[in-house]
Amino acid sequence: MAKERVIVGVDVGTTKICALIGEVDQDNRLNIVGVGMAPSQGLRRGMVVNIDEAAAAIREALDKTERISGYKIGTALVGIAGSHISSQNSRGIVAVSPNMHEISQPDIERAIEAARAQPLPHNREVLHVIPREYVVDGEAGIHDPLGMSGNRLEVETHIVTGAVTSIHNLIKCVEKTGIEIDDIVLEPLASSEAVLTGAERDLGVAMIDIGGGTTDLAIFINGSIWHTAVIGIGGNHLTNDIAVGLRTPFNVAEDMKKKYGSAVAERIDVNEMIKIPTFDNSTGEPISRRFLCEIIEARMREMLVLVHEEIRGAGYQGVLPAGVVLTGGSSQLSELVDLARDVLNMPARIGGPAQLTGLVDSINSPAYSTAVGLLSWGLKNGDYQNPRSPVPAGGGTGPSWGDVVGRFTSWLKHFWASA
Repeated sequence: MAKERVIVGVDVGTTKICALIGEVDQDNRLNIVGVGMAPSQGLRRGMVVNIDEAAAAIREALDKTERISGYKIGTALVGIAGSHISSQNSRGIVAVSPNMHEISQPDIERAIEAARAQPLPHNREVLHVIPREYVVDGEAGIHDPLGMSGNRLEVETHIVTGAVTSIHNLIKCVEKTGIEIDDIVLEPLASSEAVLTGAERDLGVAMIDIGGGTTDLAIFINGSIWHTAVIGIGGNHLTNDIAVGLRTPFNVAEDMKKKYGSAVAERIDVNEMIKIPTFDNSTGEPISRRFLCEIIEARMREMLVLVHEEIRGAGYQGVLPAGVVLTGGSSQLSELVDLARDVLNMPARIGGPAQLTGLVDSINSPAYSTAVGLLSWGLKNGDYQNPRSPVPAGGGTGPSWGDVVGRFTSWLKHFWASA
């Protein structure tokens, strides 16, 4: 009897670790059978700063997922983000094998490898080489050149790189939990799988994933990724501003942000007062709610201005008819859509996971777009299976980065087949 296909995704975020297990049914649909969450430890702005603490937090989330699902997790897709991430576009050009003048899979792989062969600083590592389009003998806009006749093959790719130390530290954290890594996936790419529609990708859209430590930007045009960036402002910065401005503990500031926060302060009645516990008065000081929202709006406006500058600097201002899709935990802030429309001068909406089945009550919100997107990425681009049996004693030491790159090469073969 064939083993049931199961995909595991682990979102290693600044504020939370989320592990999901999805079973794939006969119609190739995901059914969520395991959910595990734990507060993040040992991470700052998406990067590991304490391996033991981060590994313990990941293991806690995995343990919860295993208890709920009944599976013993063997491998997983792991999300990566952080301010160390950067991207560039690159072109690869090769001559088609002269015998047949017909483009073969080796020709495509050689073109992608030529695009990948860009000089990198010794402290950078390639995470993704994503084909955007192919050009055959000058004819552009081709998504799958396999079998076409031609003499010259070009490929436009989007290359995502990260700091070697940050990548390897994340790998070490996961290895310490006893599971192997199927693939490391840039988190905005994963989130886009969960929240963007095909029409938005084709028309031109920017996805803004507002996490705890960073805000991730991914731009899609003609169905392909064209630009990615990470901005060093996230939801925790809003909370910290509130904590400093109102002289209140961080956890109280977080609660006030969620309960009373708004991204457009002028819509709040200037006479509305709320009680906020402070370091001076634990029973609560009367504070103007509008003042709280002014603190929030200032930081959110700064973040959106930085996003706007990134879009404009990359050359995509005015070419995104579908506007922006906001996701991530902090995207649920009241009135944020209206502020985004005002600052970015384009349509905006909130995006979250949709059409899920199984244990979805706790993850049916934008805060879990990345975790759900990792499962969708695996469903679309890989063939990952986790047996319902214990991991061998000792658990192994996990894969090396070379093993992960090997799995990525296999993924490339699936990419255009599923596009």
